[in-house]
Amino acid sequence: MSNEALLKPNPWRDYWELCKPRVVALMLITAWVGMLLASPPNTFPWQAFCFGTFGIASCAGCAAAINHLVERHIDVHMRRTHNRPIASGRIHPKQALMFSFLLGGLGLFVLSVWVNPLTAWLTLISLVGYALFYTVFLKRATPQNIVIGGAAGAAPPLLGWTSVTGTLDPFGLLLVLIIFAWTPPHFWALAIYRREDYAKAQLPMLPVTHGIPFTKFCILLYTILLLATTLLPYITGMSGIAYLICAVGLGLGFLYYCIQLYRKEDPIIALHTFRYSIVYLLALFVGLLLDHYLVALKSVM
Repeated sequence: MSNEALLKPNPWRDYWELCKPRVVALMLITAWVGMLLASPPNTFPWQAFCFGTFGIASCAGCAAAINHLVERHIDVHMRRTHNRPIASGRIHPKQALMFSFLLGGLGLFVLSVWVNPLTAWLTLISLVGYALFYTVFLKRATPQNIVIGGAAGAAPPLLGWTSVTGTLDPFGLLLVLIIFAWTPPHFWALAIYRREDYAKAQLPMLPVTHGIPFTKFCILLYTILLLATTLLPYITGMSGIAYLICAVGLGLGFLYYCIQLYRKEDPIIALHTFRYSIVYLLALFVGLLLDHYLVALKSVM
């Protein structure tokens, strides 16, 4: 698609892009897994699934729109983001602000009325943590921004869990811990590949402030921590042997990519590692879900 076509106003497409739909889709998948894991295998949480999905997606879209709004001055300097709707001038900042408030207010209302207050409050905390604390302050304050701010992005599976149960559960928090450990190696791999963009935008990402070799070492350490964390569902009895096989296999694949990244200088390996990390998380959560239903199937045979 040409630059002229990208810059041509298209309100529906621009507002859709403002919500970061691919990021929200990944968050929703982990939230759905949380919902299903919190439910008995012979039931389906229809109310939580329908209204919880709408509320979580709306609030995630609100946070994404605020992220676009706050970072519009940075986005214009980066190849990956200079065509975003606000940065390119296709959507005015005031329009984006109103749109984000509408999405966030509607999402929280639906969660409060048709899901439960706990999920609404946790979603609000997550929204504020990402849209304000991380985007406005942390991202510019420290190269550990993604480590500290990763907690907000790790919330969706817990939100899915509480939308069904209405209570905080250790297993729901364990899902948060997995995504929290996954976020640094996932994001730092992309930051290595996009290092020049972040340097140009004067953002203190780890590859910019501490160099690429140190970042690669941190990715390797966090990946080892992630692999240990993903064993906890099996160790605590949350999941069975099917999940354990899935977690170990996927984890060794992730570790392979990280070792290749650590040993070699080719920047394309960082992009491959980043892409694998997305497949890894999706497959890991699908493995949790399949194990959940497999254990139930075995119990009735």
